[in-house]
Amino acid sequence: MLKAGIVGLPNVGKSTLFNAVTRTRKAQAENYPFCTIDPNIGVVTVPDERLDTLSRISGSKELIPTAIEFVDIAGLVEGASEGAGLGNKFLANIREVDAIVQVVRCFENDDIIHELGNVDPRRDIEIINSELLLADLAALEKRQASREKKAKGGDKEAVRELAVIAKLVPHLDAGKPALTLELSAEEQLVMREFFLLSSKPTIFACNVAENELAAALDDPGGHPLVSKVRDYAADTHGAQAIVISARIEEELMELDPAEADEFLAGMGVRDSGVSALIKAVYELLGLRTYLTTGEKETRAWTIPSGAKAPAAAGVIHTDFERGFIAAEVAAYEDLVTAGSKSAARDAGKLRIEGKDYVVQDGDVIEFRFNV
Repeated sequence: MLKAGIVGLPNVGKSTLFNAVTRTRKAQAENYPFCTIDPNIGVVTVPDERLDTLSRISGSKELIPTAIEFVDIAGLVEGASEGAGLGNKFLANIREVDAIVQVVRCFENDDIIHELGNVDPRRDIEIINSELLLADLAALEKRQASREKKAKGGDKEAVRELAVIAKLVPHLDAGKPALTLELSAEEQLVMREFFLLSSKPTIFACNVAENELAAALDDPGGHPLVSKVRDYAADTHGAQAIVISARIEEELMELDPAEADEFLAGMGVRDSGVSALIKAVYELLGLRTYLTTGEKETRAWTIPSGAKAPAAAGVIHTDFERGFIAAEVAAYEDLVTAGSKSAARDAGKLRIEGKDYVVQDGDVIEFRFNV
């Protein structure tokens, strides 16, 4: 299962957010630095309203959503790349995840200490990004030294690596993350072997105060701190910035669904922003969902973007991929509009696809196979 690491400076709300998205209280969320030391890990179901609709059509007895893993990583401080704070432990934990959720404090609260004395989201982001870049530059320096020796001996792979390193170093030196460097497909494969921290896809979670959530969701650009994060995320990473209120979501953990809906409605919102964040992270990881439905269950299945029908079938069982014959496919919207699988077939919306078919997000599929 792919992992998204939640990172941020101390006291920005990342452990509170972790508790909220995982519906647990694994992570301490106290008002002091480094209340998270060892990373907490939780499996998070991905909200998907399509499951409810399909289950009603099929009369399913059970709904099974797809899931991803979130990791709550200890707070970073300036100088982490040189061992400050939890230093190398923090960076090693980031290296093990597939994507980064950078939580940024976008609220004022005198009762919650900010590590640097005041709230400045752009500065906070730059501190984290600088530490990741410095760690990457140090790793590339070591790699370059070892590859230069091999290249002199005629090692072609070492020559290819040095060529990519020569492009990466000035890019990182300019304060730009590795993920924004334009490289060919072959060069991307080479860079992947470097396991650079700044090459991981990133999304920014703007943690706002409870009483500011409704306005910030309605008009993110109108919230001065959120606006700073959105602009910076787009300019430096080409990334999204999602508005959330970790504190509200944590409070919702104590309520049943009906009470939670009433609580949110009273605040003028439908969601604290966490559902949107989970969905955005799922897409950031390059994941897509196809669906199966019947009387027994309606289920979401995770596939990488671009997966073809046999590989998608293999997610259910390897025999499905090995003996793949065809896939009976209907787009979710077409099936819902028709009202049933038989009606979709009569309307010509149910089609047979072969092994070269690229499965689309929201496809409702029944596989035919023989082993």
